[in-house]
Amino acid sequence: MLLAATATPLPARAGEEATQWTTTWTASPQPLWAGDFVLPTNVPYHLWNQTVRQSARVSIGGPRVRVLLSNEYGSKPLRIGAARIARSQRDDRIVAASDRALTFGGKSSVVIPPGAPMLSDPVELDVPALADVSVSLYLPEPTPPATFHWDARQTTHVGAGDQTGAAAFKAESTLSTRVFLSAVQVQAPAATRSVVALGDSITDGNMSTVDQNRRWPDFLARRLAGQDVAVLNAGISGARLLQDKMGSNALARFDRDVLAQPGVATAVVFIGINDIAWNGTAFAPTDPAARAEDLIAGYRQLIARAHTRGVRIVGATLTPFEGALQDTPMRGYYGADKERVRQAVNTWIRDSGEFDAVLDFDAVTRDPSHPARFLPAYDSGDHLHPGDAGYQVMADSIDLRALLGDEPAVATTAPALVSHEH
Repeated sequence: MLLAATATPLPARAGEEATQWTTTWTASPQPLWAGDFVLPTNVPYHLWNQTVRQSARVSIGGPRVRVLLSNEYGSKPLRIGAARIARSQRDDRIVAASDRALTFGGKSSVVIPPGAPMLSDPVELDVPALADVSVSLYLPEPTPPATFHWDARQTTHVGAGDQTGAAAFKAESTLSTRVFLSAVQVQAPAATRSVVALGDSITDGNMSTVDQNRRWPDFLARRLAGQDVAVLNAGISGARLLQDKMGSNALARFDRDVLAQPGVATAVVFIGINDIAWNGTAFAPTDPAARAEDLIAGYRQLIARAHTRGVRIVGATLTPFEGALQDTPMRGYYGADKERVRQAVNTWIRDSGEFDAVLDFDAVTRDPSHPARFLPAYDSGDHLHPGDAGYQVMADSIDLRALLGDEPAVATTAPALVSHEH
């Protein structure tokens, strides 16, 4: 993994602008969970003599690109027989003229050790801001998808044989997950900064329209396009601040997913609702009830670690969840005691002054006549996740000046973010 929050500028030729490698898109790696957990993994037992084509929408662009693959949770070496990147056209098709082979140390195939990431060599490919790229991986051996990202909100296409260079992909099946693809980086101006959103399913975009890039970080990336600010989504559906299951707890993955990103300027912390709500449900039937003081202690750890690295850290209030998942096997997700914990956590986030700024997603999305519930216009229907309109209003409410610590202020559609300068 990358270990520095600041990126090293690349040598510039006379008359050229200094540049750096900057991550423009991420999907946080997760381990597969066992069959005794309530949710299916939605991946096959293995992939064998198959190509997996995955699309991603970048935030910032650049003239050169490279890809980060991950075998973080694999117990055996991961063999990639071939890999290519191209501009996406639509569905599983690519723009043929943009197709580029990816190499690793000059070789077209690579073996990634267990627990390791692998960064490709740079390739010349002009990728505009907010463009869609496709990464195709050929897996020649029986390969369990041990490192994956469960809630892609993007269709992954799987086809027989080595189709990495096929303009028209012949898909045998599709997945709703990502496998092995962790990040895309571009060569960007040296002044480029990153905003990393550390969160759960509401950051991962659960219940947003699939293949339409309507997560709140996607909408934020559109607002910041052309300003040399990358927006990286480090959301994991089902993630918790303090405990593992659908991915490592936030304290454990903060370095990997946030502080290690080159040029990171701001971390947005929007996580904790699953810590509060999972106990007593099919998700975590034997877990004890969450306490506000435990979550606050966790947030304080993230704040201290961010400040040690010179990273601005913004706290987001937890959104309403009355009635959440009530007509599903996860009934019991909401309760009056759990709501009191959410309110106590939100009061601390708003009033403590310990975050550098506060993003009040609760105020933006709640129903003024029933504050424990989502405003119907922003509710996806499950009373836990926003729909597309809810995700957009969350992103549109952000004061970009307070987010980045810049001057002058940037106009917002709602006063959702208040700065606490130290």
